[in-house]
Amino acid sequence: MSCRVYLVRHGETVWNANMRFQGHADIALTQTGREQAEALAERLSDKTFHAVYSSDLLRAYETAAILAETHSLRVHKRPNLREINFGKWEGLTYKEIIEQFGDSARKWWNNPSITRIPGGEKLTEVAERCYNELRLIVEQHKDQEVLVVAHGGTIRCIVSSVLGINLNQYWRLRLDNTALNIIEFPEWDKGILVLYNDTNHLGGKSGDTFSDK
Repeated sequence: MSCRVYLVRHGETVWNANMRFQGHADIALTQTGREQAEALAERLSDKTFHAVYSSDLLRAYETAAILAETHSLRVHKRPNLREINFGKWEGLTYKEIIEQFGDSARKWWNNPSITRIPGGEKLTEVAERCYNELRLIVEQHKDQEVLVVAHGGTIRCIVSSVLGINLNQYWRLRLDNTALNIIEFPEWDKGILVLYNDTNHLGGKSGDTFSDK
């Protein structure tokens, strides 16, 4: 059944640059973000992809559209690939969240898998929806290669699920803007992580990803 999935985090946004939590907020790419996507598109120009999927949020879709154009493919939007819903935390910095939501913020950082963000999601909910969506994509593209553009949180959840990593430790997985990650699925329950957080197309320049879980 082997399916190879190229998982890509979206390019930089203003809120990334300002270290603000984005979640479901629909923030566009900066010029730097578009240039990052263009650099990755050039890197992947000699690959043969059978389909391109992305979260329906603008920053992911814009990134996917740049990558898909090189291969003359359309982008299929999948809402289940969205970033975690940060609820009342969206648009805030880490410092502002601690100041305004101290107790609930500390509970979430200690145990995000079962702690609901005020007005948002638990990490287990995010992992379930994005992992199930990826399964549908993999099963639809047996013996093919597909490109999937999503977010830091959703990709970390997918990688954690594939490798059996405790979701409460997912923050240990660094993921930069337009980082390339590859997972090979010889069978759905035997996923192999081939590449993680590769940003060679950026010439050694990568940004801090803390603001976009």
